[in-house]
Amino acid sequence: MNTQHRQRGATLLVAMIFLVLMSLFAISAYKSSTGNLRIVGNMQSRQESIAVAQKAIEDTISSSLFTTNPEQVAANPLEVDIDGDGVTDYTASLDPTPACYRTKPIKSTDLNPDLDADLACMKSGTVQLGGIDGPGASSTAGNSLCANSEWNVSAEVVDAKTDTRVVVNQGVAVRVLEADAENLCL
Repeated sequence: MNTQHRQRGATLLVAMIFLVLMSLFAISAYKSSTGNLRIVGNMQSRQESIAVAQKAIEDTISSSLFTTNPEQVAANPLEVDIDGDGVTDYTASLDPTPACYRTKPIKSTDLNPDLDADLACMKSGTVQLGGIDGPGASSTAGNSLCANSEWNVSAEVVDAKTDTRVVVNQGVAVRVLEADAENLCL
């Protein structure tokens, strides 16, 4: 009879040990899953921020004022409601203001007369100076009426809830009139 009591106590002790081990496994699985959920949530927030920054850059370079008045284009931040609840989730701002850092004249030989965009850049076929060299004539020989201007556009996105901050930089080449190119870039 004494032996049976000892066996019942041992069974209780083994059951308690297994119960503690199972509880530890459950707690470990819960912590692992919540950690992974946080990682996925952070990645989603980052990807959404990058998409908002890219949209701000695309809206900026699509504006007709982009090359003539970049300060005005950059003055209005872009507010985006991702989940459609009526509350702004992300705010994108263009800071610093888009800046032109280089222009390069487009040579007339690089233009295709069959394309409307190139046709607008072609000079008249009439003689312009009649063989008289003016100042800087050799440096502008063969240039069309257009130039490629190269810009740096930077968008910063901030999410107020998660404090996510993302900055996206993009280089953009825009065809402009050569006469305007000198005023655009410093």
